[in-house]
Amino acid sequence: MQLRPLSDGFGVEVDGVDLASPLTNVAFKEVERAFFAGQVMVFRDQRLAPALFHAFAQRFGPPEPHVIDQFHHPACADILILSNVIKDGVPTGLADAGTYFHTDYSYLDIPARCTMLYSIVVPKIGGDTLFANQYAAYDDLSAAMKARIENLVGLHHYGNRDDLNEASRTVASVLTDEQKDRMNWVRHRIARTHPVTGRKALYAVSGSSFGIEGMPDDEAIALLDELKAHATQRKYQYRLKYRVGDLVVWDNASLLHSATLIDPSDARTLWRITVKEPGN
Repeated sequence: MQLRPLSDGFGVEVDGVDLASPLTNVAFKEVERAFFAGQVMVFRDQRLAPALFHAFAQRFGPPEPHVIDQFHHPACADILILSNVIKDGVPTGLADAGTYFHTDYSYLDIPARCTMLYSIVVPKIGGDTLFANQYAAYDDLSAAMKARIENLVGLHHYGNRDDLNEASRTVASVLTDEQKDRMNWVRHRIARTHPVTGRKALYAVSGSSFGIEGMPDDEAIALLDELKAHATQRKYQYRLKYRVGDLVVWDNASLLHSATLIDPSDARTLWRITVKEPGN
């Protein structure tokens, strides 16, 4: 296994690993160490059936099916199909998934450890993912701001705080009434200690955070917006461009990420699995 940095700040590309062949425990531990150090990991040129993709995801923890169950893969409900392809007038997948900075499953009580995307069809233009390093964003806060947010708890719900218009392409993917009924308010620290590395990071200050426990709404939104503006600065970002056969894994506890909008007629298809933090 060879590792190459994706950027000066974070991210690692892996060569010499064929995930169609199960990794030994020793090899997986090496992958896992490199993943938590790098935050984003890219395996190039993979050829995976749904069962093999799912088996690899399970090595990181328990997969959690997405609430949008109409686009679960027919061979495996833990795989969400992301696609703008229309077949016989019917969408084959979720077209616009998270085109704003957010953290996957931060609206769940047990949050996500990592998300995996397996690239099947790549558009001719765009289709990149932006990642923002929340370790670095936290480290660069002033001592006064760190003290201010140390014990603050964010209030989270499914959605995009900045866009609640269900007709917009940057709204959180629209749920059915039944799916909405399954979503509840949850609590997560704003300055959250990473459960594996022990490092502090800003957590989901953009996306699903709609308030702060014990704080008036206007004051809470103003603080969250200030933190979001800081945390998504270009200096903290890395832009990942996909190739067919890429398998990308990212650390939800230390990153924000955002999909980028593409031409709806420019075909793109990926498979996604999100793994929750284990042991809860």
